[in-house]
Amino acid sequence: MENKYYAGIKFSSSGKTYFFSTDIPNLKLGDKVVAESIRGMQVGEVFLESTPISKYKNNLELKPIIRLANKDDLLIYEANKNRSKEAMVIAMQEINKLSLEMRPIDAEYSLDGSKLTIAYVADDRVDFRDLLKVLASRFHCRIELRQVGSRDKAKMVGGIGICGLPLCCSTFLTSMEGISINRAKNQMLSLNIPKLSGHCGKLICCLLYEDDAYTSLKKDFPHMGDTYKKDDMIYKVTGMNLLSRTIKLENDEDDIIFVSLDELKNYKQDKKKYEKPKFQRQ
Repeated sequence: MENKYYAGIKFSSSGKTYFFSTDIPNLKLGDKVVAESIRGMQVGEVFLESTPISKYKNNLELKPIIRLANKDDLLIYEANKNRSKEAMVIAMQEINKLSLEMRPIDAEYSLDGSKLTIAYVADDRVDFRDLLKVLASRFHCRIELRQVGSRDKAKMVGGIGICGLPLCCSTFLTSMEGISINRAKNQMLSLNIPKLSGHCGKLICCLLYEDDAYTSLKKDFPHMGDTYKKDDMIYKVTGMNLLSRTIKLENDEDDIIFVSLDELKNYKQDKKKYEKPKFQRQ
């Protein structure tokens, strides 16, 4: 019989929400359930309560939630966390013995212990066939070695960002968009790549948060290089502060003035291209 409801489940606090069908009508936020994911049987937490299946609009087939997690499930889940830590140590030892250029960063057992997934980082592809054989003989279960990128590593390991708060990717971000240097340019930031890079070595995700606001604010401002005329003096826009709504103007005598966006209305825009006079040797 087809289940009448579906619910959203997370298998880690910072992970993505996955949807499963269920016949349990009263699943609440925070309930622990057992479901089968691509990593095998896992204990997850409900992040979307039981919802009528008629409201599910995605075309992806839903796997069922097996049951509410009972006391035994939770005890096994906690025990598997300790086993995973031991597996990390053993995996690192075997990797060193085989002199492989890879570093494990996370290990996770399925609830029934039939599968061990080890995530690792490496600069290049690694031939780990010998490592698989050794680990399978040590742990007596199915082994999956999964290579992850630098952004996924930062998400798994966590850390503190330049703002002094835990990394966004390890707390609330469920998907990570590509960040281009154009966003930094749009926000008029100094293009100091080390300062604009996060723990993963990529551009920090928070460049995305205020980008639309800066784009909207800049609609009221002149363009860099625009020229204005007042009292027979030509001024060129050489800087601006969107938050304080002030504009920096320079003339050919190197005089610098700061005016508000409202004050700029008193200046007449000059359509001619501004060129600073060149020094001519006599």
